[in-house]
Amino acid sequence: MEQKKLLIITYYFPPAGGPGVQRWLKFVKYLPEFDVQPIVYVPENPTYPIVDEGLVSEISDKVIVLKNKIWEPYQLASIFSKNKTKKISSGIFPQKKKQTFLDKTFLWVRGNLFIPDARVFWVKPSVSYLEKYIKENNINTIVTSGPPHSLHLIGLELQQKLNVKWFADFRDPWTTIGYHKALRLSSYAEKKHKNLEHKVLNSADEIIVTSKTTKTEFEAITDKPITVITNGYDVETVEKQTLDKKFTLAHIGSFLSDRNPPFLWEVLVELLQEVPEFKSHLEIKLIGAVSQEVLDAIKEHKLNEYLNLVGYVSHKEAVAHQRKSQVLLLIEINSEDTKSIIPGKLFEYMVSNRPIIAIGPQGSDFADIVTQTNTGVFFDYSEKAKLKSVILDFFNQFLEGKLQSHGIGLQQYSRKNLTKQLAQLISKS
Repeated sequence: MEQKKLLIITYYFPPAGGPGVQRWLKFVKYLPEFDVQPIVYVPENPTYPIVDEGLVSEISDKVIVLKNKIWEPYQLASIFSKNKTKKISSGIFPQKKKQTFLDKTFLWVRGNLFIPDARVFWVKPSVSYLEKYIKENNINTIVTSGPPHSLHLIGLELQQKLNVKWFADFRDPWTTIGYHKALRLSSYAEKKHKNLEHKVLNSADEIIVTSKTTKTEFEAITDKPITVITNGYDVETVEKQTLDKKFTLAHIGSFLSDRNPPFLWEVLVELLQEVPEFKSHLEIKLIGAVSQEVLDAIKEHKLNEYLNLVGYVSHKEAVAHQRKSQVLLLIEINSEDTKSIIPGKLFEYMVSNRPIIAIGPQGSDFADIVTQTNTGVFFDYSEKAKLKSVILDFFNQFLEGKLQSHGIGLQQYSRKNLTKQLAQLISKS
């Protein structure tokens, strides 16, 4: 049986690091097993905020990778401030009250001059390149993955020019994504974003999203079919890990300013005062980019002596930390706009056998997943007493050498099973 060709248009692909790369890296790994030939189109010279060369070896030898040059204003902006440019590129914005004039300028330019995002200049050259490639290689199905949502504009133009079926994959929402309000948008820019979102959602043949809330949100904008395919976990070849000797509370990934949970720091301070043994065992382990606001909050609560600031590590090292840390922290911004966000690392956390403390807004989609799989406990930002009780319970289990999670029903979130869903969806096109 001849394999179906699928052209995947994505910005994040190895050597890019971070969570955005994992979804399509794993889909293309398994698609050939379901009679789909993946062809991945990526920028030749991207400005990735995080680089992980170790992920290059994970690219399947059965995938065809196409590259085309991109021009990004981040390359120019880095002349003025490389550090600020890198943070804005990765979605880490300073809190509004602490923004300098340069911060405000960068955010205004990013939000108002580059719509929908700073990769918009890749649209025209990509359409020209891919129009020719699609015709020469008899491709009839394409996928665009965003953010950056400008990639959906590539799909839109290709659909208009060619007889192709177009799937728009939203790893995150568009106009309700957490950082959208931080971009200092003018009313004109806000309206343009809304119009582009509406046009994409009503032009794509099918839409793929990662959460039920995003599906509900988009159903208010379009009648096009919408399918939920979450992120997931893959089989990771990591050596067996020895558990940390300390009672480590580990956060792995970007710890953004707005994710700062004051009630967590308050609970830890109270436990340090009330439980004598807690002082000699506690360690707050932060792995990845951490905002200054989070570090300031830890300092203000006099928790600095318990802080282990590891910094960015490769994906393989991150998985190792997931398996040896005593407790894993999963924290999302306390906002209506973030209920739909299911952090990709959740699924790796779930198969680590370490209990998860998940914090987010009431009604979060990931709350159901954590609860149904029995992999941890979810807290909204009002549940300080409950959080304190659970951390103390976890600490007592740690002292007894009995602390671990007992996950159930995890197989549905394996990358291979999720790819099977994707393959079934596109096979109908």
